[in-house]
This record gives sequence, C-alpha cells and structure tokens, in this order.
Amino acid sequence: MNDQREERQGYLGIIVHPRRWAVWKQPWRMTGYAIGWELVAAGAIIVAVVGSPAPHGLDWFRFASLAICATVHIQLSRRQEERRRSRQSTVHIDLTAIWVFPAVLVLPVQLALLVILIVRVQRWFTARRPLNRFIFSTASLSCAALLTHITIEAFGDLSMVELTGANSLRQFLVLALGGLVYLGTQVGIIGGFFALGNQSPTARTVLGSREDNELEAVTVALGMVTAILLANFPAALVIMIVVSVVGNRIAEVRQLQVDVRTDPKTGLLNMRGWREVAEREMNRASRDDVPCALLMVDLDHFKSINDTWGHPAGDDVLEYVSHALRSATRPSDVIGRFGGEEFVLLLPDADVEEAATAAERIRQTISELHVPTTDKRGGPVAISNRTTSIGVAVYPVHAATLDSLLQGADAAVYEAKEGGRNQVRLAA
Repeated sequence: MNDQREERQGYLGIIVHPRRWAVWKQPWRMTGYAIGWELVAAGAIIVAVVGSPAPHGLDWFRFASLAICATVHIQLSRRQEERRRSRQSTVHIDLTAIWVFPAVLVLPVQLALLVILIVRVQRWFTARRPLNRFIFSTASLSCAALLTHITIEAFGDLSMVELTGANSLRQFLVLALGGLVYLGTQVGIIGGFFALGNQSPTARTVLGSREDNELEAVTVALGMVTAILLANFPAALVIMIVVSVVGNRIAEVRQLQVDVRTDPKTGLLNMRGWREVAEREMNRASRDDVPCALLMVDLDHFKSINDTWGHPAGDDVLEYVSHALRSATRPSDVIGRFGGEEFVLLLPDADVEEAATAAERIRQTISELHVPTTDKRGGPVAISNRTTSIGVAVYPVHAATLDSLLQGADAAVYEAKEGGRNQVRLAA
C-alpha cells in the first residue's frame, strides 16, 4: 500500500510541476513536431464534431457495444500489455485497433472519437508512459480516424447489411482503402516523430519491424470483421473479445521469442539468433552448391572510447555501427553481434571477391561515422574517424562448416590487427 501511495504521489508530483514534465527532456524539434500535430488534431476534432449530425438510437447501441467489448479486452489483457510495453522502447503495436477501427467505420464521428478516448485512457493506466507521449499518440490516432472517416464518407453510404455479391466487393474495397488510410496516417505521423529523435534513422527504428507492421495490418483486418459483425450480428462480438485477448498473448510470446534472439543494445541478432539463421543458410549453400561468406568485424581501440568518454558513449557507437552495418549490406545478409565490440555477418551467395568488396565497403562506411554522444560528465561530444579490422572467410574455399568459418574469419581479424589495423584480411 505504501508503494502504491508513493507511486501515485510521484505521478501527481510530476503533473503539478511543469518543469519536471518529460516533454522538456526531448529535443526541441520533436517537441515542436508533436505540438504541431496535437494542434492539428484539436482543430480537426472541433470541426468534425460541430459539423456532424447528432447520433441516433442505433448509434448509441453500437457505441456501447464497442466500448464494453474494448474495456473487457483491455482489462483481461492488462498484464500481457504491461509486460510487452516494458520490453519495447520504440514503436509499439496496440491491438485495440480491433475496436477503434470499426468505430471509425460504423459510428458517427463524435462517438468514434469517444471510443478512442475510452480506449486510450484505459491504456494510459496500463502503459504509464509520459503524458506528452500519451497525448501525441492519441492525437495521431485521432488524425488517422478523422482522415479515414472522410475517406469512407467520400464513397457514400457504407452499409454492411444485406449485401449482394457485386456490392459486397465494392464495400470491401472501400473498407480496404479505409484500412490503408488508417494505417498510413499513423505510420507517417509517428514515424516522423521517431525520425526526428534519431541521428541515424533506419526503417526499423522509424517504422517498426516487418513483424510489427504485419501485426498492425492483421489487427486492422480484424477490425473490419468486427465492423461487419457489429452491423449484422452484434452478439457475436463476444468472439472478437476472445480473439483480441488471445492475440495479446500470442503477441507477447512472439516478442519473447524475438527478445531471446536479439541483442538489446544494437537490435541485431545475438549469437544464439544469428547462429540459428546462419546454420540454415550454410545448409542451403551446401545443398545448392553455392558460396557463402562470413565476415568478422572488430572495432579498433574500442576500449579507449569507454575509458575516455564513458560506457554510454561506447553504447552509442555500437548503435551507430549497427545502423551502418544494415545500410552497407543486403537485406538477405545475416548480421549479429558477436560480443563486445565484435560483429559477425553471413553473406549468402557471396564468393571471395564479392565478400572482400562488401568488407571494404563496411570498413569505409564505419570510418565515415559521426557519432554525437556525451562524455563522462554529460557534456556533448562527437566521436568520429573510427577504424575497423575485418576478417573474411568463404565457404567452401576456406572452410566447410560454420564453426570453421568463424575460426578462419577470427584468425584473419587478428592478422589485420597485427598488420596495423583498419584493413580487410582474408582467411588463410
């Protein structure tokens, strides 16, 4: 009880002291961007609400059905959602689109916005994120809802009752277009926010992973099903509650699987995850009789970064190097963090010449990095002109197994370091 009382007092203390708000701790460009969209959302909401007709009896029944179902879903999945959010620091996919998207499709705009408010307030008590992030994400969701509502209305009445074959196809296409607008608007607004907060943005850090976006697309598709059930068979919404709760649990299990295979500092595969994928690629190379290259990348004098500027600066360098590795390689290349300042890459279908070219490109890319960070006292510094030693081993030229390739590339790295560092060496 005392812990809960102190936690509540902590939140209240932050709310009543504006100087402690998290919004002032982020870059000004992010703050300005967020406030700009919040003002756009506020103005759009006022215009939409004032210009819309009053809801009638059926609208209120559908609103109550969605609000109750969403509340049951949120409360039943609260623990899973808390655990998911505690493990995720960037883009987070919220499965409540199962209820919000049908509200946008079926309800008048006033009631659709009220469903959003009910869902978001309950999620805030689950997430306990800074209030400024809550307001911004709610504003982006509201903008997506209003723009989707306008898009749907442009095609006339979206009746989902007693549809004929030809008309059902037209209505489905309108629903699909609405889903694209709903997803695209949120991705664009929130992605812009993350892009402004990252010195070296990538598609993954800005837009989320492919798995994240697949999950969001599935959630919106389930929202379409919910809208059809709401219009034709409201009692069947109980099925969607079960689906949404199970979906939260599946999403948590999927995230746990990703966490086990991922390095938390860089977002790359850890050695467990990397080895699983690399073994499959090696088996394919052996079966199809094609080459496969392994690169060992070792940052030169990395310990001096930690000693001079502190470990947070070293972590920033590792993060920037991970972005550089992604940008300098192909989507099919398998990148992992070997440990410490070492990274390992498997390049499918790459022969000796292609592997050496790729290694040189990586070495050059890392040497051009400019990493803004802080020193041991929190002052701003920039780290640049870092060199890298890279070892290359190719199947079947240098070795026939994954472990042998690792040993060969590792030995080549030591030769590069003994030869003066900042160079690429092939395995013996």
